[in-house]
Amino acid sequence: MRRIAITGHRGLPPDVAQAVDTALRDHLAPFDGDMVGMSCLADGADAIFARAVVDAGAPLEVVVPAEAYRDALPAEHHPEYDALLRRAVLVHRLPHLESTPEAHMDAGRHMVDHCDELVAVWDGGPSRGEGGTADVVGYANAQECPVVVVWPQGARR
Repeated sequence: MRRIAITGHRGLPPDVAQAVDTALRDHLAPFDGDMVGMSCLADGADAIFARAVVDAGAPLEVVVPAEAYRDALPAEHHPEYDALLRRAVLVHRLPHLESTPEAHMDAGRHMVDHCDELVAVWDGGPSRGEGGTADVVGYANAQECPVVVVWPQGARR
């Protein structure tokens, strides 16, 4: 069964989030649920992907970068995070206490090291901090992990 992980931008404008949702569902459709999705469930691309995986009837694995990860996410995202976490068939909890860039990069490395394909919702720009989308894509490339970039034409963050 193909294991597909996600990395991507947070804080997407509503129109970009909708276009990303459509593109991710189109990408996952050929698998007809015969896949495993891996996500950290952050607001933005992670949660959009996780919801698409669950809606496809596929198993969802969650990587929690740190003990305080949920608290570091926007409060308005907590209900979605909690709902998706409850749907996970497996939760990988990394040994970090605080939700730091190092913890986020470790989570990205964990997913790349355990997937067959990384989907990157990425505008092609540099990371805004360690452990960002570009860093995870760079790690995937260094590991020769296939990367599929999803970014709606003309979209802006």
